[in-house]
Amino acid sequence: METTSILPLLILGSSFIPGTLILLLREDQSSQRTFLNIFGAVAKVSLIALVFAGYMRGEDYTFVFSLAPGLNFTLRVDLLGLFFATLSAVLWLITTLYAIGYLEGGRHRRRFFAFFSYCITASTGIALSGDVVTFFIFYEFLTLSTYPLVVHLGTDKAVNAGRTYLWYTIGGGTILFLGVVGLSVIAGPIHFGQTEIIASLISENATQLAILFFLMLAGLAVKAAIFPLHSWLPISMVAPAPVSALLHAVAVVKAGAFGIIRLVYDVYGIETAGYMNLLTPLAVFAAFTIIYGSVRALFQDDFKRRLAFSTVSQLSYIALGVAITGVLSSTGAIVHLVHQGIMKITMFFAAGIVAETYGFYKISEMNGIGRRMPLTMGAFAIAVFGMIGLPPVAGFISKWYLGLGAIETGSYWVVLVLLGSSALNAAYFLPIIYRAWFCEPVQELVPRRRSGRLETQALMLIPVVVTGLLSLAAGVFAAVAGSPLSIAREIAERLYLL
Repeated sequence: METTSILPLLILGSSFIPGTLILLLREDQSSQRTFLNIFGAVAKVSLIALVFAGYMRGEDYTFVFSLAPGLNFTLRVDLLGLFFATLSAVLWLITTLYAIGYLEGGRHRRRFFAFFSYCITASTGIALSGDVVTFFIFYEFLTLSTYPLVVHLGTDKAVNAGRTYLWYTIGGGTILFLGVVGLSVIAGPIHFGQTEIIASLISENATQLAILFFLMLAGLAVKAAIFPLHSWLPISMVAPAPVSALLHAVAVVKAGAFGIIRLVYDVYGIETAGYMNLLTPLAVFAAFTIIYGSVRALFQDDFKRRLAFSTVSQLSYIALGVAITGVLSSTGAIVHLVHQGIMKITMFFAAGIVAETYGFYKISEMNGIGRRMPLTMGAFAIAVFGMIGLPPVAGFISKWYLGLGAIETGSYWVVLVLLGSSALNAAYFLPIIYRAWFCEPVQELVPRRRSGRLETQALMLIPVVVTGLLSLAAGVFAAVAGSPLSIAREIAERLYLL
């Protein structure tokens, strides 16, 4: 594989270089830090748009650097990677604006925004990785770059949460490493899309390949928060709201889900994985996680912890859609990468605004908050309807295609899981909406902590309104060419041709 473009490297540099420069600034150089943050985020979106346009014209974008004989650092653009990279870049830009407002006057902003940039560098690197070794490098870089964000507050609770986060993610990374090394020994260098290599080795190495698949799957399942490897995620909610939003919508959990898609479709291949009966355990664990996460969410009064258990549940839709096979279910799984991202980031933005503006962290404290913050809670309500699966919000589209895929393949039990999950989603989300809009405020005299002409600071309010509208637009315009659904459908069709 030869280098054809340095653009994939420039996409990584658009966040890595600003992050490094931010580390060199003094804490009081806020204007320079803000410029670097916004410049890097805009540059990344622009570069990905440029590459996306070129890729659709048939251009090839590959960057290769030799680390050792037979071991390369490879960045390669394909449609699935671009899909994830676009999600990461767009939501990073929006989250950067939110974080600037959220952390105004806060401590350690230099460190925060530096590692914030490193985190999105890792996520983009995962998206653009051309082989399993490069993927693993960025997968572990993501662990290291997010740890300082989790412990940002420096409290005992934050430090303990960071310790738990490291135990899980480094443990998962170690298991993934064993799988990557073992696969490389048996099959040699594996570039994504070369599924014929694994297929050719089944007759002589079926047992070893099955063991290596489950090792890699377990390593990815940690970040994907699949039961019983999910506990780090609710604990990590001690982090500031921008970090929670990034973890749940763009970075860590999505890296795990994206890795599962790569493993099944681009390393083993869907036919090989099906022939070896590797996907049934994934389907079972994903289905259980969907119900388990929803049940746990029912009993959480802490706003962010309820959202965290919701993520545990919602993210496993992706794994379930992959496991039951078929173009329709795969379309639902892939488009849910985007749909879950924009809906969940809206929810965490709203939770952060409520906490920072009025100091309400528990759902039981939120009576009447919708009347005081109509834009914030209006955006939150849109996201809620999407998570439940009500049309025309984005989440309905994901569940519709997952359901169609289940019927297409005769996996009717999956339809029951989806219906049960939607009922549970309504059970733990609608009470929040009811409290916010229909209950009489019990703390009307609580003063606002944040100034602004509107219900809170503009830099915090604008992002939540934008992502709320995106959650609606992704559903309303799902049939339009260039929508997340249309791209996901094309990706699924291409994957089934491998």
